[in-house]
Amino acid sequence: QVQLVESGGGLVQSGGSLRLSCAASGSVISINTMGWYRQGPENQRDLVATITSTGNTVYADSVKGRFTISRDNAKNTIYLQMNSLKPSDTAVYRCDVRYQYRTGWSESIARGQGTQVTVSS
Repeated sequence: QVQLVESGGGLVQSGGSLRLSCAASGSVISINTMGWYRQGPENQRDLVATITSTGNTVYADSVKGRFTISRDNAKNTIYLQMNSLKPSDTAVYRCDVRYQYRTGWSESIARGQGTQVTVSS
């Protein structure tokens, strides 16, 4: 119903920057909140940032001031600009998209495969 293509992960030194992107495609009524979550070495799934279709954003305290989420509604794509990266940011970053498939249906969730971000000290 919704397919996600993530890109932009990689290896970077502490203090460096990376930009992630997640493009959603599919025949749906609407794509609502989109965001990024990360899964660290202990497999905990933590919110990184989300953005609504109207541009309202939410950030985890640990990334405020360093990460910026943005969205291109025409392309159904979100971006995560990550600056001042720290080794503690090392994780698999997964895109999360909430959408409505058909009128009257409840909201569904699509999750991406994930992209590895590794920050070396």
